[in-house]
Amino acid sequence: MGETLHDLMRERFGVAVPGGEGLPAEGALAAIIQRRSMRRYRPDPLPGPLLGALLTAAQSAGSKSDFQAYSIVHVADRAQQQAIGALMPEMPWVATAPVLLVFCPDLSRGRDACARHGLPFAHDTLDGFINTTVDAALALQTCALAAELTGLGSCAISAVRDHAERITELLALPAGVYPLLGLTIGYPEVPWRVSMRLPPNVVVHRDAYDACGEEAAIAAYDRRRQVREPIQRQRAEDRFGHAPTYGWSLHIARQYAIPERADFAAYLRRRGFSLA
Repeated sequence: MGETLHDLMRERFGVAVPGGEGLPAEGALAAIIQRRSMRRYRPDPLPGPLLGALLTAAQSAGSKSDFQAYSIVHVADRAQQQAIGALMPEMPWVATAPVLLVFCPDLSRGRDACARHGLPFAHDTLDGFINTTVDAALALQTCALAAELTGLGSCAISAVRDHAERITELLALPAGVYPLLGLTIGYPEVPWRVSMRLPPNVVVHRDAYDACGEEAAIAAYDRRRQVREPIQRQRAEDRFGHAPTYGWSLHIARQYAIPERADFAAYLRRRGFSLA
């Protein structure tokens, strides 16, 4: 661990970037900069008071117009958790983590409030979908950061959307609610690496969007990441062939090149989101 936040930032990006100079590598900011996904947990259960505090932290996240348009399902029943884990066997920690939460954008509460007060419900639109999705994502990230600040580890699970229909059934989600992300939480079994991120000059823009120099910066990032975190398996090699040089940008380009969850919009419309 470095002595300053600047040292931690260099570890995060794999190269020195401005910022953090002279600031001690301690406290919440240091923990956030070192945040990492954890996929292997000790079997120790979380104390109930701690889990309650983490869920309260989740509910303390920002919310669009105070809608609080999300719900969190704590999958406490082990058989239920194993049933969800069985849907994604490539992620064995989903079935075995001490805690599994499913974060769900939720229009049902707003729809019920309108019915209760005799008003029409007009937020089953694309904007309403975005509002609920952002609310749920903010709650999950706040919960994950709170877990890390207490010495726990966590991992977000987007694969729940690959099995949205079945998970909707397993969790008895009402109309207007869908599973966005799972979150596993537990005490880390082994330390996990800090994943290298794109440099700030690619992601952070000043005053206006400016992609000047992006191609060269991403090429340099590919090279740095290949040295420190080489990708072990090329994606969709049967479709795209074997690349002699395989970096992050080619890896994500191959993923972008293949449609994912092509039927998800139809599923959302069946769940009560018009997306108009």
